[in-house]
Amino acid sequence: MLASPSLDTPPMLEPQPAGAAPREAAILARTPDDKAMLRAAVELTRDLGEAKPAVFWPDMLASALTGYAALAGAILAGNVWVAAACGVLSALAFYRALLFIHELSHIHRNALPGFRFAWNLIVGIPMLTPSFMYEGVHPLHHARTRYGTAEDPEYLPLALMKPWSLPVFLLTAILLPVALLVRSAVLVPLGVVIPPLRRLVWARASALAINPAFRRRPPEGDFARMVFWQELGASVWAWFLLGWSATHGWRPLLIGIAVIALGAVLNQARTLVAHLWENEGETMTVTGQYLDSVNVPPPGWATALWAPVGLRYHALHHLLPSVPYHALGEAHRRLTAELGLASTYTRSSYSGLFPLLGRLVRSTMAAR
Repeated sequence: MLASPSLDTPPMLEPQPAGAAPREAAILARTPDDKAMLRAAVELTRDLGEAKPAVFWPDMLASALTGYAALAGAILAGNVWVAAACGVLSALAFYRALLFIHELSHIHRNALPGFRFAWNLIVGIPMLTPSFMYEGVHPLHHARTRYGTAEDPEYLPLALMKPWSLPVFLLTAILLPVALLVRSAVLVPLGVVIPPLRRLVWARASALAINPAFRRRPPEGDFARMVFWQELGASVWAWFLLGWSATHGWRPLLIGIAVIALGAVLNQARTLVAHLWENEGETMTVTGQYLDSVNVPPPGWATALWAPVGLRYHALHHLLPSVPYHALGEAHRRLTAELGLASTYTRSSYSGLFPLLGRLVRSTMAAR
């Protein structure tokens, strides 16, 4: 995790339309709730809350199978360019498959029978990222009184930090696969016999979080039992990977690590533009949280690659966290048609990844 750089107090500005200077979003994010928008969001999407098995299962399975097939191609290909192309395809497919962990943190436990187990067996445990690493953590990011504060595991005021913090934040993702391997193969087993280490690993290294101050509370009840089996599966798989590589060669494992690292960097880039990151710990209104979040709606096709499984509608997701990913596009169309292009709703829509990254970089420069 990153250490939190020192922050400067930003100058106060007069509210301006969204899309103007990046610093102005800090003011817009504290506006009172737009009750008409919040009411429309609920009323127009009442029929969109069902997670459809006919969408979830084929999407997840096709993504995972594509990832494994392309990974095999990257390992077996004799031509370096073919191997590289297969590696990129594998990274994109696994990235999509892994992001179903976000949906698992929101859907009701009984909504898709067997899906959580299958996802962990096919994706979560092989990638050493079982669903417990997000379940019970991500909902805190949506809590009305936690979002954007020091108690939010998924928020840092990145736009107010020093410019060098952004590349550091992005490049640390390269280390994620190795860190996960060390966690499951070494730290978790040692924690069985060293209770203080077990408590430390759980509190500090068992959540997909970016806030270095976040400490995870011990699991309880049914969740604790689920954690036990997922941890056991991940540790056994990590031992197998290391044992097989020690006897058969390290090349396949190193290629797999490179593929997962590429997906992790892509996810970290997406994280950089998921919000405007300009809140300094204040409790925000729901509309404020919405305006501090980002939608990148169609027609941009590339967004489906770097923000898959509904994450191109991240601001809308903060309005309607219980709506499954496959229904967010329809929800966006309905709200845009009802509220109009000059509404608060459209003020969280942006054109793409690179304009948003540029906005964030300019904001870090201005914060100095």
